[in-house]
Amino acid sequence: MPCHNYDIPGSRREFLRRAGCGFGSVALAALMGESVLGATGGGVPDARLPARAGRAKSVIFCFMEGGPSHLDTFDRKPLLNKLAGQRLPSSFKVPVLAMGESDAPLLECKRTWKQYGQSGLLVSDWFANVAEHADDLAVINSCVSDGINHAGGVCQMNTGSIFGGRPSLGAWVNYGLGSENHDLPGFVVIKDSEGTVVNGVRNWGSGFMPAVHQGVEFEADGTPIKYLESPKGVSPRQQREKLDLLAKLNRDYGAARQDNTDLEARIRAYELAFTMQAAAPSAVDLGRETAETKALYGMDQPETAVYGRNCLLARRLVENGVRFVQLYSGAGSKWDSHSKLEENHSRLCRAVDKPIAGLLADLKRRGLLDETLVIWGGEFGRTPMSEQGGGRDHNPTGFTMWMAGGGVRGGQTIGATDELGLYAVDKRMHVHDLHATILYLLGVDHTKLVYRHKGRPERIDLNEGHANTAINSPA
Repeated sequence: MPCHNYDIPGSRREFLRRAGCGFGSVALAALMGESVLGATGGGVPDARLPARAGRAKSVIFCFMEGGPSHLDTFDRKPLLNKLAGQRLPSSFKVPVLAMGESDAPLLECKRTWKQYGQSGLLVSDWFANVAEHADDLAVINSCVSDGINHAGGVCQMNTGSIFGGRPSLGAWVNYGLGSENHDLPGFVVIKDSEGTVVNGVRNWGSGFMPAVHQGVEFEADGTPIKYLESPKGVSPRQQREKLDLLAKLNRDYGAARQDNTDLEARIRAYELAFTMQAAAPSAVDLGRETAETKALYGMDQPETAVYGRNCLLARRLVENGVRFVQLYSGAGSKWDSHSKLEENHSRLCRAVDKPIAGLLADLKRRGLLDETLVIWGGEFGRTPMSEQGGGRDHNPTGFTMWMAGGGVRGGQTIGATDELGLYAVDKRMHVHDLHATILYLLGVDHTKLVYRHKGRPERIDLNEGHANTAINSPA
């Protein structure tokens, strides 16, 4: 069929400009063919890496925003209770504290601890349900961050840097591995409330990458995706025609603005929204789940219903090919506990313990745990010294995170903090190492996942990370 849609240059200068740009594009295409990881296109994310060897296909990151206390959850320190009320021994270097309370006494841990599973992992009663899956957990007790406050800590745990402006981990995964379902976002973020995570949307942003790789925020209650349904009286054909016209106008406008990836991302967002109108309703419809499954996640109990719903939704999303899902607990730094730690953590642990345990159990019984990497942790831990009599200050120099599934060898403890849980002293795992290890479990060599920005080869780990290759199970 002949095409009668001619776009004629209005002057010789315009003709030469277009011709020159055209030849430049030919050269660029040749260069891009040599190194896909130098690509900067803004289209729907496709895989930019060769076939992967890692077992994990997707990630669910349970992020406890505000800094959960490792000393009261997964890193038992008997000496802490023995010396409770005394000052930090002189053999310990006094850390730089976020709130600056000096010469504070050591605060005892009031939790009950128990060994679980064949591995005998020690877990406190605050996570008694998760502890039932001890033989699936790799508990990393030697995590280290550079962020002494929430803004820097959350930023680094998400992007690798304490300063904003870099792509988030989910964006890197989306960029490197692409999407397994073009009818759904490759990177989804779900909060447990309307509270704002410190730094806001930058935590799941794409930084200097094309905006198409950024995370898509789903709602914590009601319909997960706003405005998904077409307006009444608008047929799918009419919706398609509207989007086609809008896409043409946007592309005409963007033709002279090739460096603006936000516009291309907006066009792709419209296209994704259109396909989601058909695919997403079934993916996010929790009404299709049995009462038994909902109860497994704690959706039948008020204190666990919200995070339970989010965990179940995460399972459905990875089941439908979403690559990276981040579930925020305590949005608004609610895990921060400078005072009343017992009250604060008791409430928050109760809200997430059963849902996360339900997620692990459900993934396992569906045969999905081995290909889904589940991560738990926050931006840092808490100090052994007290603050305001019953709280703990920020501690980025030694804290705990754990991983399960995705090929991880469960029932192991990696690294250690000192006898009071203040500093990581064995097998330190900096945030850069954590990111490198996550990519390793996804089958990605973090040194080869590179994005060229302003002539510089950029990586998620700022060229400093080392993957812990001993974390996984034998193939």
